[in-house]
Amino acid sequence: MENVGLQFWSIKEAVEKDLLGMIESVAEMGYKGAQFAGFGSHTAEDVKKKMDEVGIKAAGAHVQLTQLETQFDETLRYHEKIENEFIIVPYLPEELRKTGDDYKRLAELLNDIGQKALARGFSLGYHNHDFEFDIFNGKTGFDILYENTDADHLKIELDCFWAAVTGNNPLDIIEKYGDRVVSLHIKDMKMDGDQKISTELGTGTLPLAEYVEKGKEHNVKWFIVEQEHFTKDPVASAAQNAKTLKNIVE
Repeated sequence: MENVGLQFWSIKEAVEKDLLGMIESVAEMGYKGAQFAGFGSHTAEDVKKKMDEVGIKAAGAHVQLTQLETQFDETLRYHEKIENEFIIVPYLPEELRKTGDDYKRLAELLNDIGQKALARGFSLGYHNHDFEFDIFNGKTGFDILYENTDADHLKIELDCFWAAVTGNNPLDIIEKYGDRVVSLHIKDMKMDGDQKISTELGTGTLPLAEYVEKGKEHNVKWFIVEQEHFTKDPVASAAQNAKTLKNIVE
């Protein structure tokens, strides 16, 4: 389970109250990687100290595009200190992605940021939702992004749930993009009325073991638990998900 991590957005309320305590709790659950989504007021030194104490590594971090545009050097210095090498843009504002040409402009921007990040020893990635699979002149926004960026400048953190929501098969995407896919967000899906929502791993309908196996074939570095919808305490769900994913990965 060396490459299984948790996206801390899944437990965001607990993290907001006690980031350092949750790093410890997540390690106790059996996760080996923490994928961050902000650090509050904590210094990089304090975060790294706690990570070292409990034996957990940085499994990437979600960093908003605006932060990378306006605080690039400061942001990378923080991540250097916690030894996180994978910077992930988690979202694209709606006003920036209305047309195919918008996606081409975003590709140029991300390619430039990714090139600068690579020069500093980092990999830049992007985490999809569902909207990237809207079609513009026969191509998805997702494909426009990746066809117009260098493979070394923009990697993929594939959210298998959101791809599946749109009717796209995550297995096909992993196969198509190969080693550009460096992280998979593993979450399960169930129906809530007519809405598809995320649920605890193993309680939904997605072929999670197939995603993991295909990821292994292409040397995916991290398998990351993420959950967005809950019927119980998110921390309890994170613990349950750790056990389930461990059994799948191993």
